[in-house]
Amino acid sequence: MGITIAVETPLQDDVRALIAELNDAITAQEPATPEEFNFRMTVDEMAGSETTVWVARINGEAVGCGALLRHRGGFGEVKRMYVRRSAQGKGVGGLILAEIESLAAAEGLRYLALETGGDGYGAARRVYERAGYRRCGAFGDYPDNPYSTFYRKDLSAAPAVA
Repeated sequence: MGITIAVETPLQDDVRALIAELNDAITAQEPATPEEFNFRMTVDEMAGSETTVWVARINGEAVGCGALLRHRGGFGEVKRMYVRRSAQGKGVGGLILAEIESLAAAEGLRYLALETGGDGYGAARRVYERAGYRRCGAFGDYPDNPYSTFYRKDLSAAPAVA
C-alpha cells in the first residue's frame, strides 16, 4: 500500500487542501459547536518554528497529517490530526501519532496534551486512548468547555501503538 510518514512543510498545495478538508470535517462533524470553541491552527501558524508537521502519504497522495506544537513549560501539544476517510482504518493516525511522540521524547518534552471535540470524535478518541492518552482537564490557554475533550500522556509511558 505504500504508506509514508514524513516531516513536511504545510505550505504545499496538497497539504493546504488537506487542512481545508480537516476544517470542513470539523464543522460537519459537530455543527453545533460555537466557532470560539473550534481551536484551529492555520496553515501559516503550522509553518512556525515551534511546530513540526508530519504528512502521511499513500502512493504519494497526502492522506493524513498531524503536528507537534511546543509549549513553554516543557510539554508539547498534538495538533491538526486528520486522516482522510479513504485512508481510515489503515493505522495512519497511529503512525502519525507515534512519530509525534518519538520527536517529543527525543527533544525531552515531559508530556503531550491535546484537545479534540466531543461525541462526534469517537474514532479520534479511540486512537488516542489506544496510544495511552488519558482524559484530563483543560490545559494551556484552553477554556474548560462542554465542546472539548482533553487528553494527556506522560512521555515516560509506553510508546504509541501504531
